[in-house]
This record gives sequence, structure tokens and C-alpha cells, in this order.
Amino acid sequence: MPIDAAKALAAGPRTGEISWTARDVMLYHLGIGAGVPATDPDELRYTLETRLHVLPSFATVAGAGSPGVIGGLSMPGVEVDLARVLHGGQSLTVHRPVPVQGTAATTARIAAVYDKGTAAVLVMRTEAVDADGPLWTNDAQIFVRGEGGWGGDRGPSARLEPPAGDPDRTLEHATREDQALLYRLSGDYNPLHADPEFARTAGFDRPILHGLCTYGIALKAVVDTLLGGDVTRVRSYATRFAGVVYPGETLRIRMWRQDGAVRVEVSAVERDAAPVLADTVVQHS
Repeated sequence: MPIDAAKALAAGPRTGEISWTARDVMLYHLGIGAGVPATDPDELRYTLETRLHVLPSFATVAGAGSPGVIGGLSMPGVEVDLARVLHGGQSLTVHRPVPVQGTAATTARIAAVYDKGTAAVLVMRTEAVDADGPLWTNDAQIFVRGEGGWGGDRGPSARLEPPAGDPDRTLEHATREDQALLYRLSGDYNPLHADPEFARTAGFDRPILHGLCTYGIALKAVVDTLLGGDVTRVRSYATRFAGVVYPGETLRIRMWRQDGAVRVEVSAVERDAAPVLADTVVQHS
């Protein structure tokens, strides 16, 4: 079996060090569509070093691109074909605001392995700590098609009850045709997002947008529209990747206010509102 659940769970944590600068933060923000209009004061908070603040989802790429997904595939007990891998979900807990620049020690391990029958799900947990203490905890759910069926724990259900009533805010965000090419410069070079031949091998008509790019786009929408543009109010952010986005498509982002939280659903407008992000919750102060 390409995935040895017991071996993966028993493996010691992988430690390392990451660093980032204001340039990395600005590149990430541009990769998720910030900076339009370019002279808008609200956008300059994401793109101008003298006004810069950090969208918490930057933690998913800080210093190392996509460590939760790519790193998880190189852990002991895991040997799979990259073409069978999809990013199934992501959760992020922010322990305090992410600095504009910094250095942090990271600890990564496989926190869970679930048997979904026709697929396996790996939960890759990465924690970052700097000189002042914990910064963030990232959980990446890695969906591996064709690797289930060994009779293991199916794991918890990620499905939530649909939000009630009409959304408090709805906005549409047009992605760029080159959105994935720009986003991948933050470190996730999976060819699924750039190479048409590889994308076809993986079962897609053409390269797809990184799920974490859509993840960042949606969080920015919540911060800008319902949290007064204050990135420090975000406490945690979790989503399930329910479908793909093709670069150039328009995202419809619907948001519902709840007590201390915002529920979010994202769909692709051009494909009859096909679901993209589901079971999405932003916890905030």
C-alpha cells in the first residue's frame, strides 16, 4: 500500500526554519488579486510597503510555498503519484498577527490519516513559532484518489449545515487568465497549475487555479467587506475545497454574519455557480 498509515503517524516531526520579507507578502497579495484599483487606499494596505499589513492566509505560503501539501507527500509512509493528489481542505489558526517580515521555526507532521474508501486523506499539520512565541497552526487536508480501502478510520465529516437566509454580502471577483502563473511565484510550483499536458493527465481540461489562491481571495473579501479591513481580527479560517477554478473565471463570494464568525460560500459564475469553496468559516474578534 503506497500509504502506510501507521508509519506516517509514528514518524517524528520534521523541523525547519522559514523567513519572509515585505516583498514576499506583497507578491502573495498580488497573487490573490490585490491591487485593483492600484491607487485605492484600501488596496495599498496590501501592496505598498509603507502601509503594509499581512492577510493571515499568507501563513500558508510563508517561507516555503505550500509545505502542507508538497511536504506531506514526502513524509515517511507516504508514496503517491502527484497526479492523483488534490488539496481537499485547509484550516488555519492565527495565534497573533503575522509580522510583515520575520523568521520562524516550523514543525510539520502527519496528524491524521483517514480512509474514505475510494481515497485517502492525510492531515499535514505545520506549526510556526518565532522568538515571541506561537504564530500560527496550519492543517492541510491532502486528498489522494485511489489510495483508500484498507479499512482505516474514516475520520470526521467536514460537512456543515448550510447557512440560513440570504447572505449579508455578495460580491464577484474576476480572476486573471494568468492568476495561477502569478500565484505560483509564492512557492507552489505543482505543474497541475501551469502545464496543460500535466493537467490533462490529472483529468482536467486545462491547468486549474491553486485552491489556496481561492482561499486567500475569499478571506480578503471577508476582511474587506465585513471586518472593516482589519486583518488582525481574524482568529481562524477553515474551508473545504468543493470544486476547481479555471484561471479567468469569476468567483461569486457569498457571506453570512454569525456570532463571532462569518460563513462563506464561493462558486464559479461561468459554470452555473459550480461550488468551489464550501463549509467555510472565518472566526473573528
